[in-house]
Amino acid sequence: MLRYLLILILVATATGEPIGFNSHIRPLLSDHCFSCHGFDSNSREADLRLDISEGAFADRKSGSAILPGNPEGSLIWERINSDDPDDIMPPPDHLLRLDAEEKELIYRWIKEGAKYEEHWTFIPVKKPNIPNLAPHPLDSLVRQKLRKLELDFSPRASKETLIRRLSFDLRGLPPEPEEVKTFINDKSSDAWERLIDKYLADTAFGERFAWPWLDAARYADSNGFQGDRERTMWPWRDWVIDAINRNLPYDDFTIWQIAGDLLPGATLEQKLATGFLRNHAINGEGGSIPEENRVNYVFDMTETVGTVWMGLTLNCCRCHNHKYDPLSQKDYYSLTAFFNQTPVNGSGGDPQTKPVLEVPTQQQIDKEETIRGELAKIRIEQKTLAAKLAPQQKAWEENQRQQNSQWKSLKATSITASDKGLKFEHLPDHSILSSGSNPEKATFQFTAPLPKGKISALRLDALRHTSMTKGGIARSDSGNFVLTGFEAHLIREGKPIQPIKLERPIASFEQGAYKIATTLETGNTLGWAIYNGTSINRDHAAVFHLGKPLAVQEGDQVKIVLRHDSHHAQHYLGRFKISVTDTAKPSLEEDEQSIEKLLTIAPDQRSQEQNQSLAAAFLATHSEYQKLSTKITSLEAQISTIRKAAPRVMVMEDRKSRRKTHILAVGSYQAQGKEVEAITPGLLPPLPEKENHNRLDLAHWLVSPDHPLTSRVTVNRIWQELFGIGLIKSPEDLGVQSEIPIYPELLDWLSADFIESGWDFKKLIKTIVTSEVYQQSSKVDSLALERDPKNRLLARAPRYRLPSWMIRDQALALSGRLIRQLGGTPVKPWQPQGLWSEVTFGRKKYTPDTGENLRRRTLYTFWRRISAPPMIFDNAKREGCEVGTYNTNSPLHALATLNDPLYLEAARGIAYRAQKIDPKSILKTAFKLITARDPNEEEFIIIKRMHEASRIHYKQNPAEVTALLSAGDLPITDQIKPLEQASLTSTILSLLNTDEALTKE
Repeated sequence: MLRYLLILILVATATGEPIGFNSHIRPLLSDHCFSCHGFDSNSREADLRLDISEGAFADRKSGSAILPGNPEGSLIWERINSDDPDDIMPPPDHLLRLDAEEKELIYRWIKEGAKYEEHWTFIPVKKPNIPNLAPHPLDSLVRQKLRKLELDFSPRASKETLIRRLSFDLRGLPPEPEEVKTFINDKSSDAWERLIDKYLADTAFGERFAWPWLDAARYADSNGFQGDRERTMWPWRDWVIDAINRNLPYDDFTIWQIAGDLLPGATLEQKLATGFLRNHAINGEGGSIPEENRVNYVFDMTETVGTVWMGLTLNCCRCHNHKYDPLSQKDYYSLTAFFNQTPVNGSGGDPQTKPVLEVPTQQQIDKEETIRGELAKIRIEQKTLAAKLAPQQKAWEENQRQQNSQWKSLKATSITASDKGLKFEHLPDHSILSSGSNPEKATFQFTAPLPKGKISALRLDALRHTSMTKGGIARSDSGNFVLTGFEAHLIREGKPIQPIKLERPIASFEQGAYKIATTLETGNTLGWAIYNGTSINRDHAAVFHLGKPLAVQEGDQVKIVLRHDSHHAQHYLGRFKISVTDTAKPSLEEDEQSIEKLLTIAPDQRSQEQNQSLAAAFLATHSEYQKLSTKITSLEAQISTIRKAAPRVMVMEDRKSRRKTHILAVGSYQAQGKEVEAITPGLLPPLPEKENHNRLDLAHWLVSPDHPLTSRVTVNRIWQELFGIGLIKSPEDLGVQSEIPIYPELLDWLSADFIESGWDFKKLIKTIVTSEVYQQSSKVDSLALERDPKNRLLARAPRYRLPSWMIRDQALALSGRLIRQLGGTPVKPWQPQGLWSEVTFGRKKYTPDTGENLRRRTLYTFWRRISAPPMIFDNAKREGCEVGTYNTNSPLHALATLNDPLYLEAARGIAYRAQKIDPKSILKTAFKLITARDPNEEEFIIIKRMHEASRIHYKQNPAEVTALLSAGDLPITDQIKPLEQASLTSTILSLLNTDEALTKE
């Protein structure tokens, strides 16, 4: 902080600017005073506020804390210079002390009038005037300040450096040799711009910028916590890549991810985008409390949005008012109210907790479209046949009316089920209606007295009911049932229960292979079903003939066992009726109640629905029509199978009834305080007035032109991705505790331009990389190094180590082995054995993939929260939202880059690739592949010495040749001798680990 303040002082002195409250004083007061004399009234000491002029200038008994123009008369000046431990401020136990330079700043500020300013972050974005110092607005803004400090830009970097820099910045990959050659030889004035456009259009662009977004979104492929069960969120990850590649405007990118489900006529991808909010960890541990979990998920969503779009540390307000920013605890819980409406229950038992969305892959979509095309043809064929058969329906109806009803329904005296939660209701027509629990399988036992006389057949009516799915016959997903077994037993007083032999069953309709005859087969799992591919719009029945007629005696009862043991869940009869007859040749259709009733209605008096029911009953008697129905059923089943196999992604939706939101004391879900509404913090522009604001209102508010935070926060993070550090070095916090930008005009110009461009993400990046600021060399002169060792003044290009994921992708790309497939399920490249087992108590075993999956970009690697990919050093943990940059200087990383099979294989792959390009100069070609430039004479001498030393070593240790060349699955070439392959591999591996290879210049 001190060095940064010194830079600001240097700038102010050189430019003749007065000491500013935002740029010089607020950071000091924030660090040393605001925790006791700031916004939070609960922690405020002596009722003194120093964050606003009203508090600082107020007349007090002991005098005003600050008297503008009079530092000697100001209480603050007296206290910070006191030697009395009871009077000195900050008090002796405060961790930070004011030094002489900082005190001098305060003195000068008071002397100059102690002018307070609103914190720059909360002031609306306005495009500043640009001095005419360079063709590019960014260069003019930076050069204006540099010149006053007697500094200027470094020379333009070499073309080799520029193309490598741009390729990593825009694609996360090294440039291809042909790209380097073309760019170096292109002398046209627009060569740089055309290269930028090429890289912006590359699909690798979306992958490169998806990485920091996944970090911010806390994306992972498992839930976290001890159980850490796998989840399916990769379709959301693929959506992010696609949205970035097609340059979805950032305002839409924002709105869709926060509230895409609430957009009018929301599309599948708009709903999918809301997976952003559901990326939080899920607690499935035993003993965890669902409501506590749910509230924590709401906290996570709120704080993530606060970090990603507002750059505010909202988490500080969960338990109390913010110590530094003007944010109250009420503000925090008012924001949680936007996210408190989701029906997520917090139980965590299912790794994909609802609400979820089926997101078919492109392959599944294509397959379903093909099947639907076949379905359309068959339905047309079926419709044509129905029209052809229609004239025969009148005769069929007459025939049905002439048959006499001989069926007598049985009134149950007992009905039980294998699942005790199932309940049964006896309806007036003697049918049985099930309710209560909804088990996957069920067996019913129905007992009823038999009427006197003779019985020749039993009848089972499967009846529709409004309580069933889609008004069908069962509570399954389609309303269909599968009866796998039907048994009848005679109960006669004084006699053992006797089975009644049943045979020759017939049914009103049979669904493909689901025949009624299978219900009489032991151990059957097919059974009888009646779904025809459309809605179930009629009742159905089956008749079971007795092997021989049964003479009923006084007191005889029948026990019917109905089994539903299909692998189709919840496919059991929801409403049914049992009847008997003594007719020798009983009719199936005549006593189907709905049909019988409809037949009594004159044709011109029937409703459309009644006509449809009769037509369906008539057509079901024709085999040709049934064959078409069977085909439809089969194709519908294939579609159902495809949809069941489609990835299910956690997304957002709101409850139908609003959940009340309360301030929670110390963030405890049990300690509900005052109720709050969904509103935005008072320090920011208000929402449009309406009742019950929702997430969509919040999303639109975040990207409204007058919102001071979103554009600044986003531009700062993009600058960070390109320069290694943002214009504000704390991307997660642009509040009072953040540093003041040295170039506020630069940040505001880019932010305003970003909004004016229609939130054009690619245009923002192109604007930055076409500047001289971006194209400078990283070389530094002594004056710039003395005045700005950390390069915050931007008088040179940054130079820093590539992130570990980019280093891995570089190795794959340089070897020519990188698989450039976009998206798809997570992959499992090689990692040391036992890591998963160790952290999961042996429950999870890591099995590496084979083939191309080993060579996908690191972005697609399976991310287990409790055991992140070990080849990725110093990255966001993905347990919560993180928006920083992550570079590693850990010596441990070299153990991976020198020993991981991927890097050993990559070095060998580079040797093979260089041999194909120029077999006479493999080492020079390999060096140029890695660095995008030719080695100088001194460098090449060193490389040759390394190579010769490796050759001598492997000649003396032939067993190591075999071991080295067997790393990975790259086939060994016969174009280079094994000894030479090993020495080349070792040398190139060293080149891959040089500072230049691991660094972006």
